[in-house]
Amino acid sequence: MEGTNYQNSKLVCCFMVLYIFIVIQSTSSQEDFVSIQCCADSNYTDPNHITWVPDDKWFSDNGQCQDIVTPQQNGTTNDQARFFNTNYGTKWCYDLPTIKGQDYLIRGTFPSEDLNDGPTTTFFNVSIGISPIGQVNSSYEVEVEGIVRATNDYIDFCLLKRQGNPYVSKIELRPLDFDYGEPSSVLKMVSRIDVGNTREDIRFPQDPFDRIWKAGSDSNQNSNSTTLEPTNTVVPTGTQLFPPIEVLNTAQTNPDRLEFLHNFRSEYTDYIIYLYFLELNGSVQTGQRVFDVYINDQKREQIDVMSNGSNYKALKLNFTASQFLNLTLLKDSKESQFGPICNAYEIFQVRQLLQATDQEDVDVIFKIKNELLVENKDNEILQSWTGDPCLPNSWHGVNCTQVNGTTVITKLDLSYGKFRGELAQSITMLTHLIELNVSFNQFTNSIPVFPSSSVLASMDLQNNNFTGKLPDSLFTLTHLTQLYYGCNKDLNNELPTSKISHTIATDYGMCRGQKSSHHRRIILIAGVALLVIGVIIACVICIYKRRKMVDKRSEGKRHIMTKNAIYAIQSSKDDISLKEISIESFTLEQIESAIQQYKTLIGEGGFGSVYRGTLNDGQEVAVKVRSATSTQGTREFNNELNLLSAIRHENLVPLLGYCCENDQQILVYPFMSNGSLQDRLYGEASKRRALDWPTRLSIALGSARGLTYLHTFSGRSVIHRDVKSSNILLDHSMCPKVADFGFSKYAPQEGDSNASLEVRGTAGYLDPEYYSTQNLSAKSDVFSYGVVLLEIITGREPLNIHRPRNEWSLVEWAKPYIRNSRIDEIVDPSIKGGYHTEAMWRVVEVALACIEPFSAYRPSMVDIVRELEDALIIENNASEYMKSMDSFGGSNRFSIERPMSHLPIIPTPTPSEPESLLSQPAPPQPR
Repeated sequence: MEGTNYQNSKLVCCFMVLYIFIVIQSTSSQEDFVSIQCCADSNYTDPNHITWVPDDKWFSDNGQCQDIVTPQQNGTTNDQARFFNTNYGTKWCYDLPTIKGQDYLIRGTFPSEDLNDGPTTTFFNVSIGISPIGQVNSSYEVEVEGIVRATNDYIDFCLLKRQGNPYVSKIELRPLDFDYGEPSSVLKMVSRIDVGNTREDIRFPQDPFDRIWKAGSDSNQNSNSTTLEPTNTVVPTGTQLFPPIEVLNTAQTNPDRLEFLHNFRSEYTDYIIYLYFLELNGSVQTGQRVFDVYINDQKREQIDVMSNGSNYKALKLNFTASQFLNLTLLKDSKESQFGPICNAYEIFQVRQLLQATDQEDVDVIFKIKNELLVENKDNEILQSWTGDPCLPNSWHGVNCTQVNGTTVITKLDLSYGKFRGELAQSITMLTHLIELNVSFNQFTNSIPVFPSSSVLASMDLQNNNFTGKLPDSLFTLTHLTQLYYGCNKDLNNELPTSKISHTIATDYGMCRGQKSSHHRRIILIAGVALLVIGVIIACVICIYKRRKMVDKRSEGKRHIMTKNAIYAIQSSKDDISLKEISIESFTLEQIESAIQQYKTLIGEGGFGSVYRGTLNDGQEVAVKVRSATSTQGTREFNNELNLLSAIRHENLVPLLGYCCENDQQILVYPFMSNGSLQDRLYGEASKRRALDWPTRLSIALGSARGLTYLHTFSGRSVIHRDVKSSNILLDHSMCPKVADFGFSKYAPQEGDSNASLEVRGTAGYLDPEYYSTQNLSAKSDVFSYGVVLLEIITGREPLNIHRPRNEWSLVEWAKPYIRNSRIDEIVDPSIKGGYHTEAMWRVVEVALACIEPFSAYRPSMVDIVRELEDALIIENNASEYMKSMDSFGGSNRFSIERPMSHLPIIPTPTPSEPESLLSQPAPPQPR
């Protein structure tokens, strides 16, 4: 009896020692874990012995918190989620502490749609650093997990706004003591399956790295599950990469084959799968369990689990897939006695680890943030400054540019930011800063002193509380061309003229309310000008009314029309531009008669269907009829009607008339007999007869002239916003006409409202800077036009997902060839041997300049027209020369070789872009 009690006591002690050991091991294993429960009140430890901390260290606004109820197998749990609904910023990041060179697992948990009060689905992107790792849709709960190697002493886990307010419940960081073998990539976890497990998921403390192994017993319905006790499992020592023993204890086997299917539904095509095999049958010998591994019906490897004196094998395979994975393990019928076995596997998408902003600039901008926080702790702009300052979305008030392949900060705009206290002295350490605007704040003390090496070109200090005097060193900065410092009442506003070595535009320290004699003269001149304009407008109105009376007397006309109607283009300013252009108002009966009751359909667009017809006077027309399901509405209809009522140019499609009757919205244009440029390049028309190079060049020049007219119209640039080859139409003489102005807008000007425009455009043509910042400029049209030029050169569509992955985007496919001077490999085969190389190079270089990722480095349409005119002259002269040479036996006109230059076009400076920036060479893109 005593012996029995002794044995029981001994067993209890052993269990207690084992329990204490497990607890100590679990605690020590998670010392480097970062486990964040968003909006928690305090630290707590969950049943898995993981300690969670609140996120108030990163975001302290409790108004962003919301309670959530998560269904569990044994009831429900109450957690919280943080919703990011601030007025500033489109990106919110948690900086997680790391050790440089260490691999980490990072995981975010996002609850489902029942959290959201709004009627629409919320979706947003998730990134590790600046590398995208997934997209969250509020329709379902999701975990996003990635593995990455730290390149700094922190890693950012970021949410990027797309629709609705991003939110997150939990964030986890786990250091890994082994290498998954992809140091230059981010591995997004797709599946991690514990094959054969019929119970709950396995994670920490069983897995010391807190990988979550999902039970996968249903992944193959025809397999037989086999389980072996841990005491019989032998895993060789020194194995670096393997699942925990609890995962390897279960497996699936089958006498012939195992098959595992996964649907990806992702644009990413590069994957890695890690397969884990442990023999659970102690009687199996070498050569008795041999099977082949197939991925999407392609044999990749043969496995003999018991070879080399080990009962464990781990296999890593890279593969490409677009939609699905079919993993098949097939018995080797010649050699093997037993069918295949699988214990576990992991599938990852391989995503490129993107290059972040220059680290020196990142360090400086965070110093600036910390200095400003001293007296601006509640400032919303500073609270939105998280993650990388430039990529993928730049911070509020921060603009960036690529210099020598690296992204750097070139502009800092803190105007109207409600800042107070001293302006951060660290601003002077931004070595690439070109423009600084801190106007309309309450900054105090002295103005920071910039070093002589500064490239600062523009500085706006207006309406603050700066004291002292302007630093003398400021006027020795060779790039400084604009300086505004008015309305600083305690600042000495005298300029040290003896030290100024170049022209600087300045307000001489005066407030806008102060008036010099020069200002009074300007006001007097402006008053006279307004009086003259008023007289002109009155005369025009009188003429209009007189013509209207004449029209009323004309009862015998063949159809109702408004002849020589006058339309005013609205602006946020008081400027009004008037044109007298004939626009006819048709009745619905006249329209339906002209197009013979919608007989001949010639096209479909976002607005609706386009029909071919003939007016009573014999003119052929194209009639665009808005459909009930159109994505464009009355706003776009009125926009095009008003715009085309005020402009005319030989390279813009003219508007002949319109109809608004019975809720119908119809626009009438001249019929363009040669269709669209898109159709002529790679549509049905191209199959009948390909466009030759001189014709393509002429079309490129004509469409560029049309856009130039828009961009310089009446002193107020009109931006098309949907430039593409299908919107360039060709008349009977192949003269190009830019069409479809439903999305056109005036370019923003100083004094306009800051209301953001909804981004408009077409995939493949859309300016990436406009898309990411929503800041519209004429250079957005320039980017789209650059894509059109590439279409003209290559005969390829801008976006085609049916091509190989590296050829989906025309822009990204063509760039490497151009930069390596291999343009012969991208030129449309149908025009090879039919162009002068020098003329082709001119157009290629224009195209490359147009598609620069940052708008400041793109040329204006005026520059583009000039270059294309030169190219056409070269081509035409070469053609005439060859005609003369042909009579003497012919010659080779295509032998000119020309290396690629770094900057094909020096952009013309505009008032909103410092000349010193535009005159710098454009850096090559890091691709």
